[in-house]
Amino acid sequence: MRKKSFRFVALVFLVQLGLAGATRAAQAQADKAAYPAMAPVDAYLMADENSEIALARSAAPASIAAGAEVMVLGRKGFTTAVKGTNGFLCIVERSWGAGSDEPEFWNPKVRAPICFNPEAARSFAPIFLMKTKLALAGKSKTEMVAATDVALNKKELPALERGAMCYMMSKQQYLNDRGMSWHPHLMFFVAGDAAKSWGADAPDSPIMAANDPEERATIMMVWVGNWSDGSPAPPMEH
Repeated sequence: MRKKSFRFVALVFLVQLGLAGATRAAQAQADKAAYPAMAPVDAYLMADENSEIALARSAAPASIAAGAEVMVLGRKGFTTAVKGTNGFLCIVERSWGAGSDEPEFWNPKVRAPICFNPEAARSFAPIFLMKTKLALAGKSKTEMVAATDVALNKKELPALERGAMCYMMSKQQYLNDRGMSWHPHLMFFVAGDAAKSWGADAPDSPIMAANDPEERATIMMVWVGNWSDGSPAPPMEH
């Protein structure tokens, strides 16, 4: 079954598998009840920095990730653990990478390795890094959305660059409680509502799209056949 809807924020993508009618509504209500507020900060941290570095790098093939900058999460935000040489940035996104209306916005189990190309590292990753600082400072979802909007309006956050994209090909990714590792994929970030211009979501098109007004971008997603380690991924379902 091809997923019917999804949202990604500041760069990561928490996949919401399609559920129909009352089943979908019941699942959303259960998810909302499960994660009504932010968990203690320790729940979002990884105990070992080297493990987080390795997980972040698993987002992309080694030929890319080996030269990437790697950032790890601490109590006040992300900091650089490994300096890069190729302009790419690999991090492990947490649950607040999702849109503010996602029921798993505060899910402490989420670990979403993502590797941004240089254009995305400069112009899209800063939104997630800002949201992370706000979350760790105890801000509510409403406050986080408002602060992001103000920062974009004042150009305190950079404009999205053409060619911005990322890899999400980690076999160890945990995107949400239903999708879990889901499927390896690439994402492309385009300013505004641009799904139609890419032919996204058209019958038999390999491109799926999510308009993300909170980040003022459309995220285009394309499944790929292998995980970052080269092993085959589960076949696509239609």
